Amino acid sequence: MLINCKGKLLDLSIPKVMGILNVTPNSFFDGGKYKNEAEIISQVEKMLSEGATFIDIGAYSSKPSAEFVTEQEEIERIVPVVELILKHFPEALLSIDTFRAEVAKASLESGAAIINDIAAGELDDKMFDVIAKYNVPYIMMHMRGNPQTMQSLTQYEDMVKEMLFYFSEKVKRARSLGINDIILDPGFGFAKTTDQNYEVLQKMELFNLLELPVLAGVSRKSMIYKTLNNTAEEALNGTTVLNTIALTKGAKILRVHDVKEAVECVTLFNKMN
Repeated sequence: MLINCKGKLLDLSIPKVMGILNVTPNSFFDGGKYKNEAEIISQVEKMLSEGATFIDIGAYSSKPSAEFVTEQEEIERIVPVVELILKHFPEALLSIDTFRAEVAKASLESGAAIINDIAAGELDDKMFDVIAKYNVPYIMMHMRGNPQTMQSLTQYEDMVKEMLFYFSEKVKRARSLGINDIILDPGFGFAKTTDQNYEVLQKMELFNLLELPVLAGVSRKSMIYKTLNNTAEEALNGTTVLNTIALTKGAKILRVHDVKEAVECVTLFNKMN
């Protein structure tokens, strides 16, 4: 499984790790942690040195209670960070966590390599056109509604079957526009209850039927800490367990807050296989 990132072919047959960099004041785990340039550069350097292939930058929290952020404010938060990171680490492959086409466009023009869209185009019908124009890899996630309404939209007749249909329709549209590099994200925690999240994880190998790389994003999420009756800060061990299970189910990218531990998961998984 190869994807083209800024002219580099990356082989995802060996799973890769995507480090999370939230530049929001209110993300569920690390909101407000990186307040200035020095802290951002230090964290990116740490994640790259620990083995992250991608850095995923988000400037708009998707937790249900998050405040609304205007499109312009999101651009003003994210573009300077993209430029800052690429100034210090010009070879870094930056993914942009946004559902807005104009934010995606501004970020790609500043040097970002991937767009990571929690809505797979559902919240901005211009997103697919931007991806096609800039010819970049596109991570499309499964979600219903939007971050404010998603947790009221958890009724499914056959959840995984419906998710496969959702993805197949999205992929068909993307292919019609010439979008080649597509990555699927089942969207753990988005329009899914805790039990439904575990059902998706249990059946995650079924997404391989679409013959596209799958990203697993379970890092420190409530499906872990609510089950263990602890907190996001205490959920690293649980994250490692679920990342390992995701790898056995065919995940090709682990999106995580803790890069070192995820890279160790991948290394041991590869050794076993």
